[in-house]
Amino acid sequence: MALESPLFLTRLECPICGTVNELETIRVGAYTEGERMTDFCPSTIKWRNPKYQKYNPLLFFAATCSHCFYSREFNAKYREWAKDNNFTTYRLKNLKEKHLGNMALENSFVKLVGDHLDIDNYPDETAIMKLLLAVFDEQLNAYPSALDLGRLYLRIAWMFRHRNSSDETKTEIVDPGHISDIERGVGDIRSWMAGFGRNIEYLNNAVTAHFEKQPDDSMRERFTSVAEELKSRKEDGQKFIDELEKLLGETRLATGGGAGGFNSDFFEFEGFDEFLNRLIRVWDGVPRNEFEAMRLAVKFYISAFESGREISHGNQSLQAGYLIGELSRQVSDHDTARQYFNTTIKMGQDFIKEIKGDRTRTALARKILEMAMTQGKKNLAEAK
Repeated sequence: MALESPLFLTRLECPICGTVNELETIRVGAYTEGERMTDFCPSTIKWRNPKYQKYNPLLFFAATCSHCFYSREFNAKYREWAKDNNFTTYRLKNLKEKHLGNMALENSFVKLVGDHLDIDNYPDETAIMKLLLAVFDEQLNAYPSALDLGRLYLRIAWMFRHRNSSDETKTEIVDPGHISDIERGVGDIRSWMAGFGRNIEYLNNAVTAHFEKQPDDSMRERFTSVAEELKSRKEDGQKFIDELEKLLGETRLATGGGAGGFNSDFFEFEGFDEFLNRLIRVWDGVPRNEFEAMRLAVKFYISAFESGREISHGNQSLQAGYLIGELSRQVSDHDTARQYFNTTIKMGQDFIKEIKGDRTRTALARKILEMAMTQGKKNLAEAK
């Protein structure tokens, strides 16, 4: 007897373009997970129908419109978006304008990513790109959710890890010497350059707005002259970044692939790494590997944790604090890791006293507290 498909179709109208999509949805119990790693990533995933073993469930975490590529976490709240008055009244119009505005650009991030989605031939890469689209669209909101951005970037990190661990073209991930450190350095320089370009654009817009109301052609020309000189410096800098990326690619090939793990052809690109390098020139929110995705996850989790608006008191805040500590440890930011492990331990001890008698919540709090203490000790040892 044929095994039942683990997926069924859910019809959902895209709030941006009105297209009615039939989205693949995972049935309850369609797969099982192994024990969770220290950052809550499942250690193994086993589909009950082995035909689907090549797919990571995160491939279906974000819903992507087949027409305009608008993407968002595929949860109950999104399924009921038409009944969400706050979304339809206050957020939708602005979001729609920005998303469609990006698609209209010559170098559109949304269209570039959307045109390279291919579930059958590139399931892991497509999962990463759908999550990236969800991150991009969340940041188009007037008030983006830092918690959601942290969650999305964390899952992107998990997908990079899964992709590397399931790569059948090599038996292990090779990182001789310090290639991952070189990779991070090039990534940092690239991100800085992207921010440099945005600041020049911001300056030009501010100068234009000011001198339209306060005409002074001489002063305006001086501002413009300096901005143009800065722009030329950016163009020169991009040439050096291109050369660094070329050298990094050659180094990976010479050492067996390095930390990237994406060396097979990807559409018209030599590999997924090259495609990600292309994307980051359009939008600097693109991580190129697990390490960069984790750093971005930490950034947004800290923002959500410190604001206190999105994370509720109790076990949710304990879990967030622990996760910041553990992700910081994994990217070797031992000072931040120590700070948040200590914060989680103190919060956990206080919360257990507060809810004394509530066995369910106490059990979860104790588990998080124990993990924070264990990983905190590990962090101290690694920092020496």
